[in-house]
Amino acid sequence: MKSNFDLALKHLLKHEGGYVNHPRDPGGRTNLGVTQRAWEEYKGNPVDEQEMRSLTQEMITPFYKTRYWNLVRGDELPSGVDYCAFDVSVNSGVGRAVRFLQLASGVVADGLIGPGTMNAIAKADPKELVKKICDERREFLHRLDTFDTFGKGWMRRVSDVERVALEMADVSP
Repeated sequence: MKSNFDLALKHLLKHEGGYVNHPRDPGGRTNLGVTQRAWEEYKGNPVDEQEMRSLTQEMITPFYKTRYWNLVRGDELPSGVDYCAFDVSVNSGVGRAVRFLQLASGVVADGLIGPGTMNAIAKADPKELVKKICDERREFLHRLDTFDTFGKGWMRRVSDVERVALEMADVSP
C-alpha cells in the first residue's frame, strides 16, 4: 500500500504546534508534539530546554516515522485509517491506538497488530473504522483528569482528524 506518512505528518503537525511547557500537561516540555522524555529516549541521552526549543520538522520526521507510524503499521492500513491511528498513537500512545483500531475492527483488543487484526481491518469499511476509532477516542479523552483544561482542543482535534481521515478514505483506490 502507498504510504501516506508525509500527508499524515503534515496534518498531525497542524495540531501539535510549537514549543510549549504547560504546567497542567503531564507531557511537560514539548515541541512539534515531541515531549522531552520521548526525545531523550529516542536520542539516548538527556536534552535541555534549548535543544527542545530548537527542534525542526526535519529533525522530528524520522522520530515520528519510527516511534509511531511504523508501530501502528501505517503503510499497511487503508487510507484514512492510517492517519487516524497515527494521530491517536502520537496523542495517546501506540498501545491505545492499536486497541482502538482493534475495537473498531471487532477483534480482541490485545494491543498487538497481528494477522487477525490485519484481516479484520482488510474486511472492514475504512470510513466505519475511522468513525469508530474517533468515537472510542472521544470517550477516552472525556475520562481524563485534564479534560477540563484541554478537552475543548482535544475534541476539535478529533473532529478534524475524523474529517481529514474520511476525506483520505474517499480518495483511496
